[in-house]
Amino acid sequence: MASVVRVRLRDFRAYSDAEVDVGERLTVIHGPNGAGKTNIVEALYFGCTGRSCRTTNDRELVRFGAPATRVEVVLSCADGEHRLAVGYEPGEAKHLTADGASVERLGDVSFRPLVCVFVPDRIELVKGPPALRRSHLDQLVAALWPARAIARRTYAQTLSQRNALLARVRGGAGAAALRTWDLELGRLALELREHRERAVALVAPRAASLAADIGLTGDLVVRYRPRSLAASPEEFADELAERLRADLERGFTGHGPHRDELVLTRDGRELRTFGSQGEQRLALLALLVAEREALSAERGRPPLLLLDDVMSELDPERRAALIERVTLEGQCVVTTADRDHVPVLTQTPLLRLSVDDAVVRRAEVLAA
Repeated sequence: MASVVRVRLRDFRAYSDAEVDVGERLTVIHGPNGAGKTNIVEALYFGCTGRSCRTTNDRELVRFGAPATRVEVVLSCADGEHRLAVGYEPGEAKHLTADGASVERLGDVSFRPLVCVFVPDRIELVKGPPALRRSHLDQLVAALWPARAIARRTYAQTLSQRNALLARVRGGAGAAALRTWDLELGRLALELREHRERAVALVAPRAASLAADIGLTGDLVVRYRPRSLAASPEEFADELAERLRADLERGFTGHGPHRDELVLTRDGRELRTFGSQGEQRLALLALLVAEREALSAERGRPPLLLLDDVMSELDPERRAALIERVTLEGQCVVTTADRDHVPVLTQTPLLRLSVDDAVVRRAEVLAA
């Protein structure tokens, strides 16, 4: 099992050159707002996954005036030390390496740690459009069972083929070939639905339990809502046939798991519509920590957990409950403007880092 030892940032966001240690269990990064705490969380995620947890525009990661950025993560594994690195220069492809060798995807590296992250920007996962939640759920499935990621890709390819055939039918071609594609799409749809349902079943009870611990009033329910309840590829193909006229009018397939929804409700009311900002944040936190626990149970290795600015909205009792739960196993990095917002637990090794003006100024280690 890999654990993160340190991360080095070069021309990343506000940092020109910094090296940040990560504790064996709990790391608390504290400092005033705007000091650069979130940048470290983002760099850890970037170095472990090859992408940002805050933006899809990698140009934003390059320090102003610098030509490029680079993040290196040092890992401790059973067989020794390993390194992951991500370099990016605007206008060029990202350069991903594992122990100095170029790789196409960090996800394919055997010693790469799993990572779960909460940052305030991710509130869109709760309040945003269904496509965000579908994509997130499919990423969770791929993390839980890497071999199953191909089902989503194959479904998307088959859906694209059916949509192309719809365009030809609209242009006057015969529709007889659609049945073959509909049956194949149905086979893949049922497979994808089963994967998603199983993932949600692993996460939902854990999220409900944690939500109660951290103060979300009412019952949190995480539920997968599929468009189709077909029991066989033939039933799914029949459903598509019933909707063929509508599909031809719009020019694409409007039925299937690409239109499904992951729903979060509190006492039966959807948080996306009826939840306050605070309730949405607590539900998101519960969901992400529950996913980490599910990944730990299924994969046998707890993901690195990154929590950015979560303590300010919790009272002392809820903070203690959260920290106790997330430090049961694995590593956790927490940022806070007030270091006293993160309780010191007797049996949990703690590393404190003080950050100000994009400089890590002090480290304090408290042994268990």
